[in-house]
Amino acid sequence: MRGTEIAGDLGDDAVKPREKQKVLILFCGGTIIMKEGKGGSLVAPSRNEAVRIFKGIEAKLHTLSEYDIDYVENIDSTNMTPDKWDKIISEIAVNYERYDGFLITHGTDTMAYTAAALSLAVRNLGKPVVITGSQIPGSRIETDARRNLVNAMRLATMDLSGVYIVFDERVISGSRASKSSESKLDAFTSVNSPDAGEIRVKIHLSPALPKRKPGGITVHPGFEPDIFVDTLTPGGDPLDLVFLLQNEKIKGVILRAYGTGNLPYDFDMFFREARAKRVPVVVTSQCLHGMTMMRGYDVGDKALRLGAIEGYDQSLEMLAVKLMWALRHHAYEDIKTVMQTNFAGELDAKLTQTAAL
Repeated sequence: MRGTEIAGDLGDDAVKPREKQKVLILFCGGTIIMKEGKGGSLVAPSRNEAVRIFKGIEAKLHTLSEYDIDYVENIDSTNMTPDKWDKIISEIAVNYERYDGFLITHGTDTMAYTAAALSLAVRNLGKPVVITGSQIPGSRIETDARRNLVNAMRLATMDLSGVYIVFDERVISGSRASKSSESKLDAFTSVNSPDAGEIRVKIHLSPALPKRKPGGITVHPGFEPDIFVDTLTPGGDPLDLVFLLQNEKIKGVILRAYGTGNLPYDFDMFFREARAKRVPVVVTSQCLHGMTMMRGYDVGDKALRLGAIEGYDQSLEMLAVKLMWALRHHAYEDIKTVMQTNFAGELDAKLTQTAAL
């Protein structure tokens, strides 16, 4: 499948960081710029006020890098949608040659989904794309916004490429991130993979991370939003899912199964109905840090024989976004191959194939 190619060759500057680089900040709102409304709940301020609050978080940010601000959205990230992912992807593509790195401000609730979307849809990245936000509004004295913003800018100027989340003391690969706390300042975790780096006095990065490189990117925007994610509970009736399939809008299903991907035996009718309707069904584990090994138990092996697609060690956020992306770009017969292909480090390559589709 061909995407849109964005040419770009910055020569030595793309490999060796300049003395002072230039970063594009893609402003997408989030808690980092929110303020208290009349009832005390946090709301997004007007566009001008939001930008003013953001600029006031750290007046010396320009000492780390020259930067421009591109206003993309000003939303609570619960309102993030696939069409907005496409908008962010477009902004990166259009501006790719002009900047040495990209910094995205984003709310925490859907940050990991956006990181997964960018990891899948922007290929051959030769520069860092760094996403950050905060748990406490940037206008409050106790905010974590300044620290996260400064460290994200530092990372955006470093000699690496790819999509990353910077939060608290962690640098996490965008393809492995998951929000694990609603209140801790250390709000994100890396699923089934070590952190990409650690924020200390200096930023310590894994030596395995890809470096900057010259050349252009290829973008593959487009996500099918109508998928359904179901968490199994003891005694849950699979006929409810059979009924769900009568809704012709549902294009794909993710089942959060037990342990290593085990499902009760009575899911036969659901899998047969899903196959008849050409609705792919991906099975993952409910365990945050765990992977499917469905052939290890007969209950899981039977689901595979009925057409289940094993999710292996991928995060729920990545599986959801990947299924959305696969449904928009590939035929039903190819969905399994796409879901089990490693595009951006989201899947242990030893488990399956590594191929570019």
